Amino acid sequence: MTGVEAQAELALANRILALRGVVDAFGHVSARHPERPDRFLIARNMAPARVTPGDVVELDLDGEAVDPAAPRSYLERFIHAALYRARPDVMAVVHSHSPSVVPLGAVRGMTLRCVCHMGGFIGAGAPVFEIRDHAGPATSLLITDNRLGDALAGTLADAAVVLMRGHGSTVVGGSVPQAVFRAVYAEVGARMQCEAMRLGEVVYLTEEEARAAALANDGQIGRAWSLWAEEAAAGG
Repeated sequence: MTGVEAQAELALANRILALRGVVDAFGHVSARHPERPDRFLIARNMAPARVTPGDVVELDLDGEAVDPAAPRSYLERFIHAALYRARPDVMAVVHSHSPSVVPLGAVRGMTLRCVCHMGGFIGAGAPVFEIRDHAGPATSLLITDNRLGDALAGTLADAAVVLMRGHGSTVVGGSVPQAVFRAVYAEVGARMQCEAMRLGEVVYLTEEEARAAALANDGQIGRAWSLWAEEAAAGG
């Protein structure tokens, strides 16, 4: 894939995430540059549903624009920079405030867990990042510098998704389609989990079941991506 093709894929990912209700006016998705692994692509500071390939800018792994004249990107671009620094396997990152995920990171002792095979990537449960542990009790809860980005990356460790207390979640993937798939099903899975907890004691997937389900799902991501891409095209 060329840089130009990656820009087009990233613009499409933004529209898909907006249509699936994972992002609204806020949230962002990025991709490691396919030709320069020491850089990543992300949109300028704008609502995801409006992103076009021409809105995509190129940043280095400190979160700074390669072109000094490039438009300003998101305040939380340091989330993406830190994860690409920490995880060579990560090729795409989605940060969102999807509404069903946020409560699971805000309740003490609770987190996102795997209740359905479609959420196999969640594994035994998502780690929860507590910004107070790294920056005290009076932050905006945003990841606005590399120090906080590194702290978030440390909490994520080798997981696929991390919750951010009072804020949202961040999902990583080995490709843009995989990261989008995981972000969509993190929101779907959170909704299912909250419904299941209202009914009674939940039987969560074991780590082994989650691992097997994630492997099976990874072979089917193209089916979801092609459908969502068609829907995004139809929606303009």
